Amino acid sequence: QVQLVESGGGLVQAGGSLRLSCVVSGSIFSINNMGWYRQAPGKQRELVAAITSGGSTNYADSVKGRFTISRDNPKNTLYLRMNSLKPEDTAVYYCNADVWGKAYSSGYLQYWGQGTQVTVSS
Repeated sequence: QVQLVESGGGLVQAGGSLRLSCVVSGSIFSINNMGWYRQAPGKQRELVAAITSGGSTNYADSVKGRFTISRDNPKNTLYLRMNSLKPEDTAVYYCNADVWGKAYSSGYLQYWGQGTQVTVSS
C-alpha cells in the first residue's frame, strides 16, 4: 500500500523557518510529479509548489522567493523549505505525488498525505 507521510510542521514566529518532509512508502515502481498544497480554514486547497521527476519547479506567487521545493529520489522523499514565514502561511500543508505502485500496473495514481499543521504567529 502506497502511503505519503508528512512531518516537520509546527508553531513558529513570523520571520522564522521550517522544513517539511514527505516520505513515500510502499511497493513503488516510480514517482513522477510531486507537490505541496496547503489549506487554511474556510479556504480552498491551493498549490504551493510543485516539482517534476527531472527537478523542474514551480511556485505560487505568494511563496516565490521564500519557499524551496526539492526531492531526494533515492529516498522517495519530498521537502519544502519555508523561510521568512508569515501569518498568512498558516495552514495545513499536504504532500501530493503521482505514484506508480507495483500493485497497480496500469500507470500513475495521485496520492495525498494526511497533512501537517503549520502555524505562524505574529
